[in-house]
Amino acid sequence: MFKGLKPIVYGGREVWPLVEGGKGVSATNHASAGAWAAAGGIGTVSAVNADSYDADGKIIPQIYRALTRRERHEELIQYAIDGAVQQVRRAFDIAGGKGAININVLWEMGGAQRVLHGVLERTRGLVSGVTCGAGMPYKLSEIAAGYNVSYLPIVSSARAFRALWKRAYSKAAEWLSAVVYEDPWLAGGHNGLSNAEDPRQPEDPYPRVKALRETMREGGISDDVPIVMAGGVWYLRDWNDWIDNPELGTIAFQFGTRPLLTKESPIPDVWKSRLMELDEGDILLHRFSPTGFYSSAVRNPFLRNLEARSERQIPYSTEQAGDHTFQLDVGVKGKNFWVTRNDLLRAREWFGLGFTTALKTPDNTLVFVTQQEQQVIRKDQADCMGCLSQCQFSSWADTETNSTGRLADPRSFCIQKTLQEIAHGGDPDQNLMFAGHAAFQFKKDPFYSNGFVPTVKQLVDRILTGD
Repeated sequence: MFKGLKPIVYGGREVWPLVEGGKGVSATNHASAGAWAAAGGIGTVSAVNADSYDADGKIIPQIYRALTRRERHEELIQYAIDGAVQQVRRAFDIAGGKGAININVLWEMGGAQRVLHGVLERTRGLVSGVTCGAGMPYKLSEIAAGYNVSYLPIVSSARAFRALWKRAYSKAAEWLSAVVYEDPWLAGGHNGLSNAEDPRQPEDPYPRVKALRETMREGGISDDVPIVMAGGVWYLRDWNDWIDNPELGTIAFQFGTRPLLTKESPIPDVWKSRLMELDEGDILLHRFSPTGFYSSAVRNPFLRNLEARSERQIPYSTEQAGDHTFQLDVGVKGKNFWVTRNDLLRAREWFGLGFTTALKTPDNTLVFVTQQEQQVIRKDQADCMGCLSQCQFSSWADTETNSTGRLADPRSFCIQKTLQEIAHGGDPDQNLMFAGHAAFQFKKDPFYSNGFVPTVKQLVDRILTGD
């Protein structure tokens, strides 16, 4: 028997302990978040490069006119603030006084703190809380408390929460309304896998969440402050043992992947139909993101191309040394590239297949690409507008010098470009398509049979039954 959920008090009213996942660039907006709140849950507006609208309600394309990265970065921040403010206001209207509206930001996005201040300043009284992950958001508590707004840090271990609590959050404890535990092996998008954890060895979330609750109790945090289980959540009946479990305290659940396939979800129909075709194992936990974090996305031709590119890679020395005794004679200009005999033969083979250009990586290797790929990579790197605090692909950094000090990495990609493209009608096969590892359930879950796409209200009602 499915126990069923009880409402919790959040933002001054009773809501279902069901949180809509925030989902990056334009994959969660006012329509989905407002509907989720109207259904009695906690809707989440993505405040990452959110869309703005003109007087006719059409999306305003985010076009960058400035010549320097630093100036384009300022344009980006203005777009981000204006868009998120519009999204929050619209979501609040749709919610009609029910549920609650949160905003979601990535701590590692470019200008994160300025965007947060800008949005919260102009949406006073409309936002209940800020969820924030992708990095260690020490300043989150201070910023949220300054606007009388709750904060919900996203962590993947008790250790990460302990560090945040000791350094910062204990000083603004009354505004901590929940802690989101995001399973780093199963969640979609950027994941908090640490270097100590094996990406190929998923761990059971129960002991990890139990350890998180124990850490929260050590800090004097009440069991009424929920831990939000995120990543791999599909049927609530699978989590029956977690509900009303004194070891874990209050538990809420975050749904990131399932709300993608609703009437109100802003993603294009071509992306929605692609979700219904996925099989188990079609989601890849990979490390190509320019953030340097692990992330989970559909293993489509876009990701397969990045995998293949990294496989066309050889180490080199700038002088004859060790077993680097052969001079590379394809893909490079100049003579100071020394490689092994085996790698020379591989490079010549790639050259013959049309991968005629070798690009240096920060790790003293060369990757072989076509001339067309090289042109796209160089253009994307040149067009950078600083959407991350540090970008491995373009070597932008949100610092005085605006540089990471490392060579730009051609094995990665421009994440801003591809996420904007897929969210606004681009081909789901040729762009980064984030999804959680349970996305194969769309094909198997009878709720979606015959291509049925529910409204958010129908989805929330269904989730509450345990299915």
